[in-house]
Amino acid sequence: MNTRNIVDYLTALNMNNNREWYHANKDACKKANADFEELLQILMLEIGKFDSSILHNNPKDLTFKLVRDTRFSHDKSPYNPAFRAHISSMGKLPVPVGYYIMIKPGNQSFLGGGLFADMFKDATNRIRDYIARNGDEWENIVHAPEFEKHFAVQGTALKNVPAGYDKEHPQAEYLKYKSWYLEYPIQDEELYSTDTFIAKAAEIFRIMKPFNDCLNRALEGFQMPTR
Repeated sequence: MNTRNIVDYLTALNMNNNREWYHANKDACKKANADFEELLQILMLEIGKFDSSILHNNPKDLTFKLVRDTRFSHDKSPYNPAFRAHISSMGKLPVPVGYYIMIKPGNQSFLGGGLFADMFKDATNRIRDYIARNGDEWENIVHAPEFEKHFAVQGTALKNVPAGYDKEHPQAEYLKYKSWYLEYPIQDEELYSTDTFIAKAAEIFRIMKPFNDCLNRALEGFQMPTR
């Protein structure tokens, strides 16, 4: 398994983002994808040392397609030159929240956690209610020194505290959010040493685990909408 091969393939795809090049280089795509799945398998074994709930997953089931949906986008390039995966107890579904990895050359790679999706109203309401009831727990997590050293909570947010919540609540700013997530940036050169990258990724995910656990307690009982 070679992380440099992953970066090299995605760099080439970014420079040749068209169907002709993609199909002419299918073998290179398969090799890079196999390397990414092997990376995920090794990473899951490391994550499993502090979160065994994810160990049953098959890496193939955790990844997202390179093909972009361009129907409603001004950018008509057919591929997203990035390998992405979400690792949780329920696979790549956005809930329960888990550990997200995106490898995208150009220093756009990152490790993530939390709830990225803001279109699930019930999920948003559950997390707001939980924060409102458990403010001290939330503060202890997001202001823990190790956490603050690596993360700042991000997410789409309203301008004002939504109706039904105390505007003077100590966590009022977080109650405005519709999604709550973390991103830890990864530079391209950090990807070139596979062992070093896996060790760092596992450590970053370990630090974010209390945040994920908190959100998953809030989301207990949530059902993904059916199509």
